[in-house]
Amino acid sequence: MTASKKIRKVFRSWFVIPALICGLVLSVQFAAPQSARADNPPRKILTGWLAYYGMKNGLPSAVTNSDLISDISPFWYTLKDENTITDLYTPANPSVPISVPLATLQSMNFTIIPTITDGTTKGVLAALLAKPGSRANLVKAITNLVTLNQFNGIDLDFENFAFVDGNTTWPTTQPLWVQFISELSAALHAQGKLLSVTSPVLFDPTTGKKGYYVYAWSQIAPFIDRLRIMTYDYSTATPGPIGPINWTESAVKYAVSVIPASKVFVGVAGYGRDWVTNVVGICPVDVAVTISTKAKAATFVMRDAAKLAADYGATPTYDKSMAETTFTYQKSYSGLTAAGLPTTCTATRVAWYQDPQAFIVRANLVSKYRIGGIAQWTMGMEDALADTNIREFAKTIAPDKVLGTLTSDLLSTPLGGTVAVVGTFKLPDSRPIVSLPVFVEVKNGTTDWHQIFSGPTGADGTITTKLLLGQGTSIRMRSDGTWDRLASVTPEKSIAVRRIISWSAPTSIKHGVNYLITGQVQPKVAGVTVTLDDGTQGSAGVSTNMPSATTDADGKFSISFAVPDVGVKRFRVITVPDSKLDAASSEFINILVR
Repeated sequence: MTASKKIRKVFRSWFVIPALICGLVLSVQFAAPQSARADNPPRKILTGWLAYYGMKNGLPSAVTNSDLISDISPFWYTLKDENTITDLYTPANPSVPISVPLATLQSMNFTIIPTITDGTTKGVLAALLAKPGSRANLVKAITNLVTLNQFNGIDLDFENFAFVDGNTTWPTTQPLWVQFISELSAALHAQGKLLSVTSPVLFDPTTGKKGYYVYAWSQIAPFIDRLRIMTYDYSTATPGPIGPINWTESAVKYAVSVIPASKVFVGVAGYGRDWVTNVVGICPVDVAVTISTKAKAATFVMRDAAKLAADYGATPTYDKSMAETTFTYQKSYSGLTAAGLPTTCTATRVAWYQDPQAFIVRANLVSKYRIGGIAQWTMGMEDALADTNIREFAKTIAPDKVLGTLTSDLLSTPLGGTVAVVGTFKLPDSRPIVSLPVFVEVKNGTTDWHQIFSGPTGADGTITTKLLLGQGTSIRMRSDGTWDRLASVTPEKSIAVRRIISWSAPTSIKHGVNYLITGQVQPKVAGVTVTLDDGTQGSAGVSTNMPSATTDADGKFSISFAVPDVGVKRFRVITVPDSKLDAASSEFINILVR
């Protein structure tokens, strides 16, 4: 089999057309898909590559289908040596800075995971992986690319191991590859970044078919966040399907047996191949090399397939066993021989490609095996009907939205008081969600949430927890996303906590004579201001010109006061709020002033 890298080189010659690239404006406002505003948005099952040479069609395709896409891989970088990662985008798009499409992708809230290819020659990368120092340099270079550009992660498309180095090198390369992936994973995950690997097919070794086992899926599984399987390029030298469905499914089935299914993405091809199977006559000298049964197949994109068939009167036929479409046609070529004589030849050509129906068959593997989705090589090559079909299918497997609410029996409590908090989780049609794992989280004056409890909802979709609070606290409940349901977070609930004040005062005093009020504030900390209040409040809500004191390390305070006139007076002591605790006050007491 020929490497997909080779077909990428073919497409580069087709698509890097300066007139198109120079006229490309990538910052335009694209219309949002209608389904993005629908009541039942589709499951985001689509990802794919955004090739540097196909931006004119690729970027609009990604934006238009943003309701189907969670992450996107700009195919913009190649590794040259252990320290150098080359930007492929800029030379191909000199009039449109790389920041422009990046801004567009970021505005759509895509998770951006650019791809790096192996741009070295035979055996070079494998040799670099053999040296700890070189591996460390590679890890540093890749991590720097991700962090400096604020990408969400990186995708590795290192195909030389499979298609250039030779399979006799695999036993040596495999453990070095696994070691490299573990080291890169640690560096990226420490920065909160993702690691994706794009790989040719592997199969269950017990079946006798190994595939490209150098990529060691089972061993790299703990370290990666995505596995994108190149389930295409099945037929290259001779006519046949791009990626027959049984072959594709065998790779997926093995992948989910060794890797969490949510990490697995099955490849779909936006291109087709077109082989010469017979030639009658003598072909002109300028096409004689390519119009030959020994020549490499030509390539075309899915969106052009129907026109190609129609132009030559061919009728495309869907092959159900392969889940692909094929057609045969004749094309004549006229010109001159090498001797300058007029000549004509007629070639019989056979085309195979994955059409919109084929895309749906592969999308069905998403629901059958509950995998992450389908990965398209490349965005923008597809027929618009393929996107429509995927969208309608993705709606049928869309996860349910979870609606969570939070209530509490109190909004304020004294220090050490207990608050009962109830979370209720329902579907949009108000049906309660039973046995939903829920996490209770709190935040105390910081931006970080901390989990303190977890448990399942009951038959009525509720979960109750009682909290003993030592300071003002924000509370929320959340549930994780699953295949069946979206993640949810309730609105947060803020519970204020008040200090506890204990104090003593005389019941009878003489006017004009100083008396001492003593007490204690909990929690026991120094520096809390305690003020005597007679109930006549000023603009700040505290009685004016009243004595105050601050607590010592045991929370104790003493306030000296005198009352100038006689009568029955009422007093209390109060504290003001701070960042942790709410304002607190004692009960009023009556004092007889003689």
